[in-house]
Amino acid sequence: MIVMAATIVAQPIAAQEDSLSQKPAIELTDDSIRADATIEELIGEEDMKELEEAASTQGFHTQLKTKFVEGTAGFMSLVALALVLGLAFCIERIIYLTLSEINAKKLLTDIEKKVEQNDIEGAKSICRDTRGPVASICYQGLMHIDEAMDVVERSIVSYGSVQSAKLEKGCSWITLFIAIAPSLGFLGTVIGMVMAFDQIQEAGDISPTIVASGMKVALITTIFGIIVALILQVFYNYILSKIDHLTSQMEESAITLLDIIMKHKLRHE
Repeated sequence: MIVMAATIVAQPIAAQEDSLSQKPAIELTDDSIRADATIEELIGEEDMKELEEAASTQGFHTQLKTKFVEGTAGFMSLVALALVLGLAFCIERIIYLTLSEINAKKLLTDIEKKVEQNDIEGAKSICRDTRGPVASICYQGLMHIDEAMDVVERSIVSYGSVQSAKLEKGCSWITLFIAIAPSLGFLGTVIGMVMAFDQIQEAGDISPTIVASGMKVALITTIFGIIVALILQVFYNYILSKIDHLTSQMEESAITLLDIIMKHKLRHE
C-alpha cells in the first residue's frame, strides 16, 4: 500500500489518466509515513475521486456494464438472453451450411464417369461418401435410375424440397429473436417512463434533472434492443445468402443428373 501511494504522489496529476500499472514503483525512505495509512489519507479525497472516475472510464467493458445496470437488470437481461440465443442459432446454421457446401461439379463428373461405365453402385457409393444435400439428391435419383424419367424427376424434386426444409431449419427462431429484442427494449422504455413519472410525482415538481435521468435510463433498453436486432439481422442475411447458394446448387445439380440418367437410358435402349 505504501509503495502504491508513493508511486501516485511521485507522478503528476495530469498523467493519472494513463495506465498506472506501467509506472515504475519508487521505494519509500520517508519515516514520517505511517505504515497503516490508507490511500485516501496519503493522496487526499479529491485525488482519490479523480482516480475512481478515471478507472470507471477505462475500457469498453466497464462502460457496457455500467449501462447494463442503468437500464435495469430485469429487461436488460432479457435482451441479452435474446442476443445469446439468437447467436447460438445463427452459429449452428452457419456451421451446418458451411459443411453442406461441396464441389458439386466434381461430384457430378465422378458420377457421370461411373454411370458411363455402368457402375451404378459405384456412383451410389460416391454419393453416400459425400456430405451435403447435393449428394443426397443425386443418390435419390440414382436409386430410381431403372424407372421412367418422370418418376426419377418427381423423386428428385420431392427429395429436394425435404433438403431445402433442412437448410432453413431454425431460421424461424432467428427471426423471432430479431423481432423480440427491440420489442423488449420498447417495453423496458415504457416501464422506465412510468417509473420516471412516479419519481416526478413523489418529488412534487417537474425537475429537469429528474426528467432527464429517468428518460436516459428508460431509453437505454431500447438502444440495446435495436443493437441486438441489428447484429442478428446481419447474421440472418448471411445465412439466407448461403441457403440461396445451396438451393441454386441443388437445382443445377438435379438438372445435370437428369441429363446423365437420360443419356444412360438412351445408350441402353
